[in-house]
Amino acid sequence: MRTATLALLAGFTLGVSAPALGADLDYGVLRGPDYEPEVQVIDWNGIYVGGHGGYSAASAGFKNAYRPLVANALRFTTAESDFNASSMLSSRGGNTEGASYGAFIGFNYQFDETVVGVEADYTRFDRTASTKDYNGLFRTNSAGYVETVRLDGMATARIEDYGTIRARGGYAIGNFLPYVTGGLAIGRVHTESAVTIQDFGYDAAAYKANQTSTSGKEVAVKNFGYVKDGFDPNNPEAGTPASNRVTASKTKTMGGFVLGAGLEFALTRNILLRGEYQYVMLNDFEKSSANRVSINTVRAGAALKF
Repeated sequence: MRTATLALLAGFTLGVSAPALGADLDYGVLRGPDYEPEVQVIDWNGIYVGGHGGYSAASAGFKNAYRPLVANALRFTTAESDFNASSMLSSRGGNTEGASYGAFIGFNYQFDETVVGVEADYTRFDRTASTKDYNGLFRTNSAGYVETVRLDGMATARIEDYGTIRARGGYAIGNFLPYVTGGLAIGRVHTESAVTIQDFGYDAAAYKANQTSTSGKEVAVKNFGYVKDGFDPNNPEAGTPASNRVTASKTKTMGGFVLGAGLEFALTRNILLRGEYQYVMLNDFEKSSANRVSINTVRAGAALKF
């Protein structure tokens, strides 16, 4: 009886103590180490320098490309006084597009997730926008001459390069920095305009008198604007007119503004990648052959932050 009692007590003790001992076992080796991976914190503060490349589309306005050239060439002529020849050509806009590239430098200041800064960039474009127009008229002028005026004009604007200085503002989201930007722009534009002018005519009354004369005597048919020996008094319409080409060119500095937006990505703490859209408007603020240039650019860039 005593033996059976001891056996029962021993079994009860083991049954109670076994779960407690099991609860004290450490299975950490089976679960693996308990830790969180390190999160890289990007500090956007500091100076950065980089380069960019992209694709630009530009348009140039030619508001007053031809009028001064024609007005000066035909001053004191009936072509201008009677027919206002300097207004015969229209100055339409011209477009161009192609690759662009350059460099930029800037400084960021960060507080919390907000990032503000200033950036300057330089862009080389070197593309030419152009416009053409042709017009002519055939009338009897105030002197009684049948006069013909023909104008053939062309104007170009080569956008050489431009630079901007801009403020930037963005919001940091981890490694990403979406931002907007805006500021001032300045660029160099080389403009050229040329007009080929033909202004010629003959005395209509004298020509008609010769055609209807029965006496056999002809009077001299006065004329102007033909090449040497290029006028036939018996067939004026077959004459060869002289041509006068007038030109003007100028390299000018144009100022304006720039707006844009982009997304920057911190590949590491010191290497930044970006994609950006930029709109630049330049104006020379004078009545000349190209008084407005607008440039739309989509580009990518990379920078080293210090």
